Amino acid sequence: MKSVKPGRGPSAMSAWGSVVAALFGVFWIVAALQMGAPWIFPAFGVLFIISAAAGAVYHYKNATGKNRFGSEADDNADPGDYGGAPPSGGYCPYCGAPAGEDYEYCRRCGKKL
Repeated sequence: MKSVKPGRGPSAMSAWGSVVAALFGVFWIVAALQMGAPWIFPAFGVLFIISAAAGAVYHYKNATGKNRFGSEADDNADPGDYGGAPPSGGYCPYCGAPAGEDYEYCRRCGKKL
């Protein structure tokens, strides 16, 4: 996902997690049908796939869209995210969180900058 902006890594990872959950749903359906399980068991696989598809779409749009949902809104946010100015120190190279010049550790992931 080349278009994922700094700070949007968690949404991108959640989108990939949703894809894995959908694959698990397919595996679940195939296994339930091979065992001859009652109809309710393959239906759980269908629910996995539906919820995973909805989650994948939501998280992909959140990771790549111009405006995204986030709880860390502040004056140092990325202009495309919240309308604020980007921080003078840039972003954490590990998680993409905004980081000021005087930050020694990332305020989100805690790694040394």
